[in-house]
Amino acid sequence: MSFSSPIRCVITAGPTREPIDPVRYISNPSTGKMGFAIAEAAVAAGWTVDLVSGPTHLREPDECILYPVITGEEMFNQVDALFDACDVLIMTAAVVDFRPKFPMPQKEKKGSAQLTIETEPVVDILKTVSQRKKDQFIVGFAAETNDLEEYATRKLREKNMDLIAANLIGSASGFGLDSNILTLLGPDGFCEKWPSASKSSLGRDLVALVTRKMEERRALSES
Repeated sequence: MSFSSPIRCVITAGPTREPIDPVRYISNPSTGKMGFAIAEAAVAAGWTVDLVSGPTHLREPDECILYPVITGEEMFNQVDALFDACDVLIMTAAVVDFRPKFPMPQKEKKGSAQLTIETEPVVDILKTVSQRKKDQFIVGFAAETNDLEEYATRKLREKNMDLIAANLIGSASGFGLDSNILTLLGPDGFCEKWPSASKSSLGRDLVALVTRKMEERRALSES
């Protein structure tokens, strides 16, 4: 690799949780497996890795620095603090889009619990930090139930990414599985469809692809 110093990478992984009351929360089925697999591959490639993760049962690679968070706001604050110093940002975390506007200070009893919860948007981490993007290479993930390439391409452009990895949620791809099926898209028309493979294998392939894309970009800037 032609880089003069190790690539510094920030990776987000896992779900986030938004509290309804002290014992209940809004979340999703993300396990963090994809993000942790990418972190392991990045460490193996010699990258310096900061791993910002929501609640999971996974053990981070020994050589990376783990920043555990719970809510979307906590994840944003940590990514925001690390972004300027990184070379690569890979956002695999499944950040909850909405949070209760008024979390209840005490556990709501079943008989008296409100049936309607007023919500507000959670900060869009990727869209926000990418607004001050300099030379960082930004990779996002998109999990969709339909119109995969259309929605992924829209996110790619709206959030100023260099690459997006998209998958359809289903029996062979999505949350909780040890394997995945990915479609990789870039703003220059780049498109690769990766068949079903283990998340460990996909993590290695993604790190290799990002390395190649960064080397191509550097060679272009120096020509």
